[in-house]
Parts: sequence; structure tokens; C-alpha cells
Amino acid sequence: MAMSKTLVILGFVVVSMLWAGAMAQSSSSCTTVLISLSPCLNYITGNTSTPSSGCCTQLATVVKSQAQCLCEALNGGAASLGISVNQTRALALPADCSVTTPAVSQCSKGNHAY
Repeated sequence: MAMSKTLVILGFVVVSMLWAGAMAQSSSSCTTVLISLSPCLNYITGNTSTPSSGCCTQLATVVKSQAQCLCEALNGGAASLGISVNQTRALALPADCSVTTPAVSQCSKGNHAY
């Protein structure tokens, strides 16, 4: 019985470690994606009134490959990079770039549903 209980606890620890590693990797890959959206900084910070073509191209690429990272940006993930995202401008970006994104309602704190 003690051996069985030990194996269950050990199994739980291993699964927890794997899950934590996967979450860290996901966050790390989103960091790279958020950095790749740097051409959009002037627009989302209000320094320009329209996004650049480079911004729109990169946004379209992110939507196709890792749209879930956009949820992280909207939920404050960019703050870890020292970037303050203007939510209004960020939400207007897809329309201003004519890029279709999943509905923002699919994003929720801690849940990247894309």
C-alpha cells in the first residue's frame, strides 16, 4: 500500500513538472511572437494614426500561426516586456489592417481559447 501511494505521488509530481514546463514554453513562444509584432508599436501606442504595412503583414502571420498569443497580449502579457498596450488601439488593429481574427470573447484571463 505504501509503495502504491508513493508511486501515485511520484506520478503526480512528474505530471506537474511536465505541465509547468509546457506552460513556460508556451509563454516563452508567445514572448517571441509578441516581439515579432514590434512593427505595430507605433500604432498601438498612439504615435501613428494608421498601422504600417509591415505591422499588418506581421499581424496576419501571427493570426495564422499563433493567434492564442494575441490573447496573452490583450491580457497583459506584453507588460512583461515593458510594453504598455492601449487596449482600444490593439482591438482596432485587426480592422485597420483588414485582418480577420478570432473573436476577442474567446480570450479570457488565463485561458487562451484560440
